[in-house]
Amino acid sequence: MTELGEVQARFADIVWAHAPIPSGELVKLCEKELNWKKPTTYTVLRKLCEKGLFENADGIVRVKITRAQFYSERSERFVAESFSGSLPAFIAAFTARKPLSDAEADEIMKMIEAFRKERQK
Repeated sequence: MTELGEVQARFADIVWAHAPIPSGELVKLCEKELNWKKPTTYTVLRKLCEKGLFENADGIVRVKITRAQFYSERSERFVAESFSGSLPAFIAAFTARKPLSDAEADEIMKMIEAFRKERQK
């Protein structure tokens, strides 16, 4: 999976929020939200299509990888590279400086319980 710079991430968020979208409408949206000219929009779109996030076919920009899939893969890679793939080590490091709130701990426990129920099926 690829990394996105700040500009590419802002653009990708626009595409994810509006896709499928005609490329002409995307140009207008980027002009309004990012103050970009048409060539800039098409250049960044082409780069993200080359990275496999989107496709621009027949004048319609479509998502190939959802925002959730992209960030999930990026998170998995971060844990793998930084914590030897150990989710408990990541959580220990994360909570060492910022303790979990009761609500966050409850939410994580619900996720674990749902995972265990799903695995038992």
